Amino acid sequence: MDQIIIEGVFLTPLKQIFHPKGNILHGMKQSDPGFSGFGEAYFSTINAGDVKGWKKHLRMTMNLVVPVGKIRFVIYDDRKESSTNGKFFSVIIDADNYQRITLPPGVWLGFQGLAKDLNLLLNIADMEHDLTESENIPLESFCYNWRRVND
Repeated sequence: MDQIIIEGVFLTPLKQIFHPKGNILHGMKQSDPGFSGFGEAYFSTINAGDVKGWKKHLRMTMNLVVPVGKIRFVIYDDRKESSTNGKFFSVIIDADNYQRITLPPGVWLGFQGLAKDLNLLLNIADMEHDLTESENIPLESFCYNWRRVND
């Protein structure tokens, strides 16, 4: 398992059940760590090489799963009260590293599509989307090298 260096962020290994006619990929159960209620679930795609970010939710807890493709998630912590203020954490999630990343409110998120074809993420959020509870800033706002080949 990847070593987390951001306070409140954690990874949960997920079960994959392989079947010759199609696999089952677990996402989240009510009894799982990180489940703090259900508001909505949505999918987002990202093209190979593209980066989406930076976004910070002020109240929402996100639970991100990659059922298809390969996505690099980068979290930056600028919370003044956090013991990990000023730190980055990066993890690549795909079929070979199938897990869910849980992000508390208040951390910045950016993500990059790495697979040539479809890169799909699922967010299982604890509240419905609300435009007033998030912030977006340009990628250049934090010094992070998105061209890195390996983490």
